[in-house]
Amino acid sequence: MTSEPFDPEKLLQRLDWSESDDLEFKSARGGLPRSLWETYSAMANTHGGVILLGVADDGNISGVKDVTRLKTNLWNVLNDRGKVNLNLLADADVATVEQAGVTILAIHVPRANRYQRPVFIGQNPLTGTYRRNYEGDYHCTEQEVGRMLSDRAEEPADSRILEHYTLSDLDLPSLQQYRHRFASFKPTHPWLGEDDQGFFTKLGGWRKDRTLSIEGLTVAGLLMFGKDEALREALPQYHVDYREKLSDNPDIRWTDRLMPDGTWAGNLFQFYLQVSQRLSADLKVPFQLDADLFRKGDTIVHEAIREALVNALIHADYQGMGGVVVEKYTDRFEFSNPGLLLVSMEQMLNGNVSECRNKTLQTMFTLLGVAEKAGSGVDKIRSGWQSQHWRSPRVTEQLQPDRVKWMLPMVSLIPNDSLSRLKLQFGSALEKFSSLELQALVTAEIEGKVDNSRMRQVTGKHGFDITQMFQALVAQEALIREGHGRWSWYHLVEMGEQAGAADHSLGSADHSLGSADHSLGSADHSLGYDNDSLVNNGQLLQIAQQARNKKRIPQQEMRKILLELCDEHWLSRTQLAQFVQRNPEDLRHRYINPMVSEGVLRLRYPETPNRTDQVYRAVVVSNSNSADE
Repeated sequence: MTSEPFDPEKLLQRLDWSESDDLEFKSARGGLPRSLWETYSAMANTHGGVILLGVADDGNISGVKDVTRLKTNLWNVLNDRGKVNLNLLADADVATVEQAGVTILAIHVPRANRYQRPVFIGQNPLTGTYRRNYEGDYHCTEQEVGRMLSDRAEEPADSRILEHYTLSDLDLPSLQQYRHRFASFKPTHPWLGEDDQGFFTKLGGWRKDRTLSIEGLTVAGLLMFGKDEALREALPQYHVDYREKLSDNPDIRWTDRLMPDGTWAGNLFQFYLQVSQRLSADLKVPFQLDADLFRKGDTIVHEAIREALVNALIHADYQGMGGVVVEKYTDRFEFSNPGLLLVSMEQMLNGNVSECRNKTLQTMFTLLGVAEKAGSGVDKIRSGWQSQHWRSPRVTEQLQPDRVKWMLPMVSLIPNDSLSRLKLQFGSALEKFSSLELQALVTAEIEGKVDNSRMRQVTGKHGFDITQMFQALVAQEALIREGHGRWSWYHLVEMGEQAGAADHSLGSADHSLGSADHSLGSADHSLGYDNDSLVNNGQLLQIAQQARNKKRIPQQEMRKILLELCDEHWLSRTQLAQFVQRNPEDLRHRYINPMVSEGVLRLRYPETPNRTDQVYRAVVVSNSNSADE
């Protein structure tokens, strides 16, 4: 179920939208359309949504005839197990809305929980299961359906017994290290009296299945303590990868990396031990390790980082694509794992709901004091970041392949340098924005874009209030909207001549954000580059001069300027945007990406085109005459 109650009257405020992943229009002139059931399945298996019968694809309202008969047919099909495998709807989920003298039938489709998915039409989930993305309803692959069926099983994925695998497939030093740390954390625990195999069985690494009369090594046991070669054989998709990027030199791809390469056991316990130390090694937060490298002197920030790491390990779908990837940058941490959330985003962010894909792994980490079973792990991550007044962690889901990603930015909630740049762009008008609006502008400025989901994570505000806020910022020409519906996102308007006319003197004035005092300081934050030797490059500044002096220039002229800037230098989109005084995300969307696709700009890192430190170089410098847009 979605967290917001179904209110048909609010739908009238959305009829100017095009269809999105949570809103679908169907004319229903000839009764219930066949495509209704594909959309029902797709919405139920994704985020839920609303179907409006009596609204054409273009948003024009035509209404429905004989709404009573339409409702009757709807409920008949929903309760026919030969046509739809599960009815998720209650009476309140079907409502009529009067608009423009006609009747619209609104159908609210709740999000199916893990034990209800897949919701499918017909009698075969492999042929009748759909999901929804920004392009509409799509038919799920056999692998996607298999993942849903696996997630709905009462037996956790990691408790499965692996036939033909024995204790000889374990890395015994890993098990002994675990036992030593367990004894340090719980010195009086009765399991310490068991021998290694007995202790391993208590942990859930070895299990008896009384129904099938078999016993053996579990998936969790192999994942936690297995040898590298055994892991690859039993779980071909298994992969763990730690990447550290702490250098500004684009020629240095990674300053440190850890992945299974034959030099270490490659199991989750060893990965956790090595990565947890690397992640917190140079945090500028008071911290002291005890003799066992555990917990003594822990700050809430270190606990948050450990929790995020363990969260990725215990929630990963080890049959999925991509493996567990942990990345450390100078200004953020990123944790991603295969598999989607087992609860809705709202339930996860609210906390106190525990749904874990690998419960045995969760128990193993919990016994060391580094995982939560009460659904409070997310709260610990967010509290750790709030304690430093850093921007709220960001959680995103990706389909095809299914992945969840956590991004933990070590950036101030309202950084002075970001406020300075916004002051430069908006001048005194910046003071007229509300606290919520300013948060949205700062997020767009720092992260390149902002959407409803991200602002809910940052502020905790209701989604409807955030939508209204975005509409106001668009009306004030502070943000530009891209996409539609749930997939809408916003970026700052291009910096134009109004910034040049504004008062750029930041002085020492205070800028109030509610009850907080955010002083901009007395430093002059220009559009130049901090610690960048290109800031005083007169030749590049001269090339960009025409773009800097004009709010709008012909598209071909802008392309020519970008190519000339990149003729002899590798430049990032942020650097290019600063030279021509444009928004970096807008510049990438309108110019850089198309020019890369056309082959006139090349990437320094073509294998990872979306990396944040990507830089560009000209392949061909265009000398064509400019043309008006």
